[in-house]
Order: sequence, then structure tokens, then C-alpha cells
Amino acid sequence: METIRLTTAQALLKFLDNQYIEIDGEERKFIKGVFGIFGHGNVTGMGEALETHTGNLTYIQGKNEQGMVHSAAAYAKHKNRFEIYACTTSIGPGALNMVPAAGTATVNRIPVLLLPGDNFANRQPDPVLQQIEDPTDYTIAASDAFKPVSRYWDRVQRPEQLMTAALNAMRVLTDPVDTGAVTLALPQDVQSEAYDYPVEFFKKRIHYIERRTPAPSAIKRAVELISKKKKPVIIAGGGVHYALATDRLKEFAEAFQIPVGETQAGKSALAWDHPLNMGSIGSTGSLASNTLAKEADLIIGVGTRLTDFSTSSKAAFQNPDVEFLGINVSSLDALKLDALSFVSDAKLGLETLTEELKKLEYKTSYDESYLQSLKENWDAEVDKYFADKREEGLSQTQVLGEINKTIDEKDIIIAAAGSLPGDLHRLWRSSYPKTYHMEYGFSCMGYEVAGALGIKMAEENQEVYTIVGDGSYLMLHSELVTSLQENKKINILLFDNHGFQCIHNLQRGQGSDGFGNEFRYRSKEDNRLTGDYMPIDFAANARSMGAKGYTVHTIEELRDALAQAKKETVSTLIDIKVLSGTCTTGYESWWRLGVAEVSTSEKVQKAYKNMEKKVSEARKY
Repeated sequence: METIRLTTAQALLKFLDNQYIEIDGEERKFIKGVFGIFGHGNVTGMGEALETHTGNLTYIQGKNEQGMVHSAAAYAKHKNRFEIYACTTSIGPGALNMVPAAGTATVNRIPVLLLPGDNFANRQPDPVLQQIEDPTDYTIAASDAFKPVSRYWDRVQRPEQLMTAALNAMRVLTDPVDTGAVTLALPQDVQSEAYDYPVEFFKKRIHYIERRTPAPSAIKRAVELISKKKKPVIIAGGGVHYALATDRLKEFAEAFQIPVGETQAGKSALAWDHPLNMGSIGSTGSLASNTLAKEADLIIGVGTRLTDFSTSSKAAFQNPDVEFLGINVSSLDALKLDALSFVSDAKLGLETLTEELKKLEYKTSYDESYLQSLKENWDAEVDKYFADKREEGLSQTQVLGEINKTIDEKDIIIAAAGSLPGDLHRLWRSSYPKTYHMEYGFSCMGYEVAGALGIKMAEENQEVYTIVGDGSYLMLHSELVTSLQENKKINILLFDNHGFQCIHNLQRGQGSDGFGNEFRYRSKEDNRLTGDYMPIDFAANARSMGAKGYTVHTIEELRDALAQAKKETVSTLIDIKVLSGTCTTGYESWWRLGVAEVSTSEKVQKAYKNMEKKVSEARKY
């Protein structure tokens, strides 16, 4: 057998550089490059291998370990999971910084390959810098923290173990069902150890993404269920995008006059002005979608995880005869809400059901004028929010309306946490698929700026706008520097409302007077954070790093800044000073919280009783 002598790190890069996927006959290079931050645990192993690598993997220098994984995840998400980046770090804090982003990728079913450094496998110099010592289990290291947030985890303790570890990593990374974060912990001595690897290990490998076809018996059961229902509603999730099934969703809905509600991940699967697109559904849903969900006798989930936000904590469906059909490649998701499970690729599943239901000449009993009325009334409500002019300053919804009107229909927006995702889900008008990118599986603050870089790397010829609150920006904006370094222009639209106002609103909605969520100075009178708001110049912060920065207090200034941002060739931040509490709420929606059962506050006691009432109306499983 022909062999080649390489270090473990060199061999890993050579292997990764030759992995491809194929779907629907189209072949793509799967791993495009490596994000990294070097430390003593990877610089002489992976660092040396990257420095001398002669293949086609691009190295990108991250500025924060969590941030670079978010960038990699956003890239993979925008590429419908057909292309990914790996991420390398040192041991200890460098590795642990990736854990929140690993959880974000896994929850959202997005493939990322994480390569944290690890303790010395030979233990000769133990304990080394940044090593965690557990006196009851000496095998424990910082990288063990990745186990609960990884879909596959392995520690390569000998160079030859790399071969099975790498193949298993690829198995999970290319699996439409089980994908997520994959962690290969690499002891710092093993990274640099050499081994005579079989040349065959580095051959070109094509990983075939096979579309899962529905079983004949499942087709029969699904058709029987749908055909007896009069008022079905579709919940379109992210799986519609990943299966490239947006056209099939449209055809299915049109063929049988079935209204569609979109999850955060599914939004933009159908153009906002399509007659059957009733907008967002669930806790941040439109009145149109939530009204229909309440009346529906069948909920057809397509590629959705059916989280508490999509189902209003299982309270959205009030028809006593309602049943559920789960169309999903994942049996876990297909069965949720005790649904009739239809395990299938979304595209093939919708095609098959369309065919079979047409044979029966199936139609729903919806009055077209009723659906039209619901949609028109909701569109008028959105217009009101977009026109919400306040004398005291800018409302959040008015700003969103101006942005939605100003940027190009094919420009891409991204958001992740705070009150903005709720308003964007309800109000934003997307005309084309993949122009709305929301991380709301984990709702991870800090994803926004890093994610924008990932999307820009995936779509270099489109403008990317990240819509982020001041709280999330302060948590993590370091990849703004990477965007400048890589000449990948992103636009940061920063909504400065003086703190974590989403949670402040949530807190007050459950009886609190508000505590600990605004960016205020500590007061000498009560020793609490109740003093004046902290004035922060975010535009100056951006300019200090080399970006362009603009500050906005009026709608006219916003228009000017957006126009100028379009002309800029480097990353740009617009610091928009908005009024707190000017977001959307209501519309037959609910989200369950753990309200205090005992409290000295009468308002909290009342909120607990309201919560109990809603729980009694919600499904139990």
C-alpha cells in the first residue's frame, strides 16, 4: 500500500480539501476553508499545516472564537448546507469560546466542523497551560464541554485515529437529518506527530445527498388525512429552503388553496405578496396566520421543528378536530404534536402529495374572499406600523419600514435576538427566497455581525444588512474587523434603544416594574441601575476600527445614511437611536414563561393567573 508521511494536522487538511457533495446531479466542493485563531494549543500543529498547505482551503483569521463559528454557520446556512468552513482554536478558553456557537449550529441543524486544541495526549508536561484538571477523571478536558452541543464528538489521541474520526465527521456533516456541530478534539502533541497515511485516504470523495422518498403506505395515510379536511394550514419551516422546495411549496398551496404561515427559518419561502402567504405564525405571528391556525382542522408542517414560538407554546390550535401532518426528513420532527409522520424530503414529499391529491380533485373549503380579507387587513396593519411616526423620536417599526422600502428586494437581511426578530417576522416583506436570514433556533445574541460576514462570503455580489440591537452588538461585534480585513462589505443597522429592551418588555408584561435590563448608570438614591441612560457613540466605535459610521435621530437622517451606505465600499454602521417599547405584540399569540407562582407583587400574581389560564387551553404534548 502506498503511503505518505504527514503530521496529523497536515493529513486532516489534505483530507478536508478533497471532500465533495453531490445533490440532484450537481457536484460541489464541500469544505471551502478554515477560520482560525491561533494559540499554544494549535499554532505549531494546525498553524504549521495551514501555513504550508498547498491546496484550495482558504484560511480566514477570526477575531473571536464564537464569532468565527457564527460566520461559518451563517455561510453554511445561506448555502443550504452544501458548503461549509472548519474552525480551529487553541485549548482552554479559546476552545470554550466556541461552545455557544456550536450549540447554535446544532440546534439549527447547520453543519460546522470544530477543531479545538486539547491537552497533551502523552501527558508528559501535564498540567499544561489552560488545562482543566479533574481529580476524579484525568481524561476530562475543556473540549469535553462540546459533547452536549455536538452531533458528533471525537478525540484523536493517536495519528492513525484521524482516519475513522474524519470519515465519521463527514458522515454527520453531510447528513440532512443528523447534521450540526461536529467536534474533533486535537491534542496539541498529536497534531504535530507524523504517521504513514495510506494515499487512498486522500482520494477525492463524493458524499451523495440522497433525497428521502416517502413510503407508499405513508403517502396513502397522508392523502387520506388531507382529503377529509376542509381547513388545512401549512407551516413552512427552514427545511423548505434546505430541500430547494420553495417552488414545490407554492405549487402545493396553489393547487389546493391552502394558506401558508411561515416560521422564522421558513420566511421568504413564499413571496410576501402571494395571495396564500398569510405571514408569520405563532408567538410572533400575524393576525391572519394565527386566526387561521386557531380555526384549522389540519396543520401541515413542512420542514419545521415546531418550536414553542411556531406553535405559541402549543396554544395556537384551538379547533377540537385539529390533526397534524409532519412532512420532514427527520422522524423526530415529523412526529411532533403527535402528528401523522410523513418522513420525506420536502421537495419530493410535496411533489408526491400534489400528484395524489390532484387525482382526487381535492380542494379546501376556504372562501377566497375570506382569505383575501385576512391578508388585506394584515397588510394594512403592517402599513400602520411602518408609518408609526412619533414626536419624541423614531419608533422601531417605522425604521424597519423605511429600511424595507429602501434596500433592494434581493438584498439580504440577517438578525438573531431581541425584539427585532419578532418585528421582522411579523412585518418584514420578503420578495425572494434566501433574502431573510434569521437565527432563532438558539436566539444567540452576538450572531448578527459575525453572521453577516458569513453571508457576505456566500453572496459577494449582494448587499448584506445585519439588523441588530445595541445589546447584541456590545456582546459580540469583533468580526466587523474581519470583514474589513477580508474586504467583505457588510452593513450594520444598529437599533440603539438603551439596553436589553426585549427582555425588559417581556419582564414588564409579566407584572414586573422592570429591573436590570436597561443601560443606565447606578443611582446613588436607590443603589440600582435607575440613573440616566448611558450615552454610547456606536458610529464612533465603528469608525475607530476602520468602518464607516453614521448616527441617525430622524427619518430624514436615516434615508440619507441608507443612501450613503449603498455607495460605501467598506463595512458601514448606522447607529439608529430608537424609542424603547415601540415594537409589535399581540395578534392571538402567546409564549409560555415561568411566571413566579408566589410574589409580593399583585401584578405578578395576576400574570401567574393569566399564565395558568393559557396553559389550560394549550395542548399537553
